[in-house]
Amino acid sequence: MTDLAVSTTSRPSEPVTATTNWPDVSRVPRYTWRSSIARTLVRSAVQNLPLRIELPGGEALGGGSPDSPTMIVTSPEAFYARLGRDGLIGFGESFMAGEWHTRDAEDLTSVLTVLASNVATLIPPSWQRLRRFAVRHSPIETRDWRRAAKEDIAAHYDLSNDMFAAFLDATMTYSSALFDNPATAAWIDLLPAQHAKIDRLLDGAGVGAGTRMLEIGTGWGELAIRAARRGAHVTTVTLSEEQASLARRRIAEAGLAERVDVRLQDYRDVTGRFDAIVSVEMIEAVGYHQWPTYFSALDRLLAPGGKIGLQAITMPDDRLEATRHTYTWIQKYIFPGGLLPSTEAITRTLQRHTSLRITDRLQFGPHYAATLRLWRERFDAADSTVVGDDVFRRMWQFYLCYARAGFEAGYIDVQQFILAGTR
Repeated sequence: MTDLAVSTTSRPSEPVTATTNWPDVSRVPRYTWRSSIARTLVRSAVQNLPLRIELPGGEALGGGSPDSPTMIVTSPEAFYARLGRDGLIGFGESFMAGEWHTRDAEDLTSVLTVLASNVATLIPPSWQRLRRFAVRHSPIETRDWRRAAKEDIAAHYDLSNDMFAAFLDATMTYSSALFDNPATAAWIDLLPAQHAKIDRLLDGAGVGAGTRMLEIGTGWGELAIRAARRGAHVTTVTLSEEQASLARRRIAEAGLAERVDVRLQDYRDVTGRFDAIVSVEMIEAVGYHQWPTYFSALDRLLAPGGKIGLQAITMPDDRLEATRHTYTWIQKYIFPGGLLPSTEAITRTLQRHTSLRITDRLQFGPHYAATLRLWRERFDAADSTVVGDDVFRRMWQFYLCYARAGFEAGYIDVQQFILAGTR
């Protein structure tokens, strides 16, 4: 795919009024006492932040100047009604509905970065105690995990290979790259940076000629291709039919079909022993209560003397414990069932359920911020026939900017872990 010229705006042509595809976006909740509380909390939360909220009639909230990151709220009653009923889910849905926007997509990232940087103090301590009564609790913890895993993966990764190709680079790698300098990263740097990320993980896991390697989470096949080119014999498993189909084709076109076995298989059903196991940003889809199962499977499948290369998006442990029961906008619209682990949660799970221990760790959050910026630029410039209707486009723009803001603020991180057995 040739490079696309970037022309981006977060502003919708008009608010959403009716759509069968997005019922919770098109249906504005009734303004209630909870809406009034949301209005009061917003005014209090932003009064000292370097942020500006512009309302109809010229009123402005926040401690920022006209040059500061700016939210432009065109439908205040709807905005506060959504916040009052659904909290941060309503905040995202209000953006999807076009009830607020920013000057452009960079400004959207800046707004969300300010909020992410202050997330722990946005709500006064006296109100924090009431949080458990106000937030929506996750419905995912009561599901059948095997069936849910396949449904969750399909909901995101089976959207459309063409859609993902519209904003990913030629490697079709949908995880953080590792740049020489993330501050100056440009589109031309993305492909080699993705290979640098993959190669560092393969090196850490000791993947080379003759290695029996298991990959959990195939993606679109680039890591399996890189490993096979080193002479490894690769078994790679995924629950995404769309990804498996394209990965097989890409592997065959690379002339490596005899070295790579792509399976539509749950990691829990894999048998045998492997010299190396690699998994890139798959643990985020596993679920809190399944982390012991996941790491126990890695322990069971790793041959004596073998190593595991794990790449994971992480969050602080205190925020994990405070929010792990909360149903979020990301879970509702982007990654059903998703939850980010903390380094401490990974360490605790390894100690309690496995013989595995962390032997090496690299943190590179700024590199993910740069990766997401490049993806968002491509997504914004993509053909509308590929990336869907206006609501879908705003949803994904919000997601890409929301994720980047987390890394810019340091609220979330991305890490590569090398694990090895102790027995």
